[in-house]
Amino acid sequence: MINLQPYSNPQYFVLLLGLLLPLIIGLYFGRRFKVYEAIFSIAFLVLTFGGDKWQQGVTLLGYIIYQFLVTFGFQKYVKNGGKKTGIFSLFVILAIIPLTMVKVAPVIPSKEPITIVFLGISYLTFKTVQVIMELRDGTIKEVDPVMYARFLLFFPVISSGPIDRYRRFVKDYNEAPSREEYLNNLELAVKYLFQGFLYKFVLGWLFGSFWLPQLTQAAIINGKINGGLHLSWALLGYMYCYSMYLFFDFAGYSLFAVSISYFMGIRTPMNFNKPFSSPNIKEFWNRWHMTLSFWFRDFIFMRFTFFAMKKKLFKNRIRLSQVAYLINFLIMGFWHGVTWYYIVYGIFHACAIIINDYWLRFKRKHKKQLPSNKYTKALAIFITFNVVCFSFLIFSGFLDTLWFHPMHH
Repeated sequence: MINLQPYSNPQYFVLLLGLLLPLIIGLYFGRRFKVYEAIFSIAFLVLTFGGDKWQQGVTLLGYIIYQFLVTFGFQKYVKNGGKKTGIFSLFVILAIIPLTMVKVAPVIPSKEPITIVFLGISYLTFKTVQVIMELRDGTIKEVDPVMYARFLLFFPVISSGPIDRYRRFVKDYNEAPSREEYLNNLELAVKYLFQGFLYKFVLGWLFGSFWLPQLTQAAIINGKINGGLHLSWALLGYMYCYSMYLFFDFAGYSLFAVSISYFMGIRTPMNFNKPFSSPNIKEFWNRWHMTLSFWFRDFIFMRFTFFAMKKKLFKNRIRLSQVAYLINFLIMGFWHGVTWYYIVYGIFHACAIIINDYWLRFKRKHKKQLPSNKYTKALAIFITFNVVCFSFLIFSGFLDTLWFHPMHH
């Protein structure tokens, strides 16, 4: 059986856009062909999780069944008047158990490899946890099983996001856009498609496949000469090159996902908004991987903050926010993987935001004494950019290779 990985080669796009044509025509005339869309989506899921990836496909099916049991079990509990925090917490834990097992498995000695890994398990888990939490809040009154399956298995975003919200997705799906709206969607879809090609297949390749291997080798050679921390100008070059590769590769992929969603009449939220022009680290997280950042903000940072305020765990609100930042970014670090550099990456960003908050409070108190003009803004962007690039050097794991695994060179 053929296996096609999402957005990986020109053949994928030719096949995808060809099969999208009936949906595009239907939406142009104000109709959504839901049966065709379901068949079309299932076909692409089979192509993605079939062939030599068939084990992932079986695992995905089992995972969806499991999450249906968890989600609709909780929905039934809520409908029967259940409000206990302990039961709610239990269902959230049940929803994240598969993902936790995947993340923890690599650090547990085992002869047998873990068998519950499949492409996109993180993003599906974020969706299920979001639905459970909003069912508890009452912002989602009821989840329809068919719509829930469409939401979880919406194939343009299944592997790496962006992370949509159930209520927003349902609204788009149930209301076919007007012709004028859909023509605007098509215009944006084409724009994002070509921008995605530029980002992923031109700039992403240039930074990731052309320059990065050369800088990696140079950093290793120069690092051996310098000894100690293996610092070199090549390592600095690696830091900037990897940061650009990370952005263009992931932003390009996200643009493809958003583009295909727009062709299908679903306005999936954007993931990036000129993050490297951010004047501070907090603004950076409002622009970088936004759907993930906002998910963590809404369902971890804010939840912990409200819980701590309700239980009066902190008298000082500044200390509360600082602890919330640490918890938020620690969890984000662990989500990336249970290795020191992901955890340090999370702690680094928590500390950067805490320092930034101190600076913003200082600026407010000394507004008259501190200049504010285009030069200070440019300096702020420059500092933020370098702080972020250094964090990506940590995130890359290359320091782990340089410092602790010299034989892997």
